[in-house]
Amino acid sequence: MTDSPKRQNQASRRRVLEIAAAAPLASLPMFNIARAAGSKIKIGYITALSGVRANFGEADLWTLEKVKAALKGGLKVGGKTYEVEIIAKDNQSDPNRSSAVSNDLILRDKVDLVLVQDGDAAAPAGQLCDVNGIPMLSTMMPWQAFTFGRGGTPDKGFPYSFHFFWGADDLMKTFFGMWNSVKTNKVLGEFFVDNPAGASFADAKFGMPAAAAANGYKQVNAGMFKIATDDFSNQVAAFKNGGAQVVSGFAFANHFATFWKQAQQAGLKPEVVTMAAAFLFPSALASLGAAGDGMSSEVWWTPAFPFKSTITGQSARELADDWQKSTGKQWTQPIGYGHALWESGLAALKGAADPKDHKAVRDAIVNMNLASIVGPINFKDSKIKSIAVTGMAGGQWRHTKGGKFPYELVIVNNTTAPELPVQSELKLLSKLG
Repeated sequence: MTDSPKRQNQASRRRVLEIAAAAPLASLPMFNIARAAGSKIKIGYITALSGVRANFGEADLWTLEKVKAALKGGLKVGGKTYEVEIIAKDNQSDPNRSSAVSNDLILRDKVDLVLVQDGDAAAPAGQLCDVNGIPMLSTMMPWQAFTFGRGGTPDKGFPYSFHFFWGADDLMKTFFGMWNSVKTNKVLGEFFVDNPAGASFADAKFGMPAAAAANGYKQVNAGMFKIATDDFSNQVAAFKNGGAQVVSGFAFANHFATFWKQAQQAGLKPEVVTMAAAFLFPSALASLGAAGDGMSSEVWWTPAFPFKSTITGQSARELADDWQKSTGKQWTQPIGYGHALWESGLAALKGAADPKDHKAVRDAIVNMNLASIVGPINFKDSKIKSIAVTGMAGGQWRHTKGGKFPYELVIVNNTTAPELPVQSELKLLSKLG
């Protein structure tokens, strides 16, 4: 490929940033729309466009273009048409900046709804939204981190802040479902990044240690590591000395790339490597070269999911193909959840008796059962207050020979979501090649 599509995509991203920072949707021509006083809806959007989690927000500006196109004639609720203004904020993957941009959206910009794509921003944004009575929807981190990390309980929830995603318990069932399908010595080496999501995976009662004990695995627990860590020699040594044939935990792609290079140098050769977060992106596998073949991961969303968008009507496959055609890049899992966040946000506004009434929008979220691009987002029937638990699967990256992209993700386990199609079985690393 030439650089032209890339430059065009970068230009498009800059355009959306400029538009979002001003008044993106309000700047579009809107003809024959009756506007009453107070008929503008302001939506605040918090995402990570830069910093360590920027890859999670890579498709956000592209998704914003789709939302903008869908709302070019305004948002129709009941008998009225509302102008919509989106104010997008880059939290730069920084918890302190997450608090600052949340404060700006709620107190200065006076938005009517907050959407949080970056899960690490959910806590500060949620706290402010609850205090100020502003409805909020967030996603992209296990629901336990959202609930317990904020001092909440499943039976109580929060006044105005809501979250949809799968839980750490679902991931554990999926991970162990994959591992139990193959023959290993059942020695598990585990390590976790020190952030809210990592803490939920490392939780002794609800996370991986408890699930390992329940499934009869011997654990070599290397504990938590700081996000700036670039030396994993201690973890590598612990796993090698402990005879771990399964390596797992929660780490970002840059962490795993360093760990895996050091593991290979030290002669650590596990049969299964299943890391949460690290393998969400095909670029992470490509950076490993041939050493990425067979890495396994949770599956948030793939083109194989049998669901459609309520915004564009596209199937999961069509949405992924649209991204690849538009950008020349391979689809990524957060595309689905970033899109679904807008689906749920617009559904909340449409479901409210008055989209400018914050309590009415809050109540619409409480009663939401939406068929989205990632599957059902069902707050109405959820047993966990403020939470809609979504489906997930287990997958393995396979090296493709002669394909458009070097790796493809195939679903190998659907323990917690039988509606998702199983495409292959998990293979041991020693059996690949």
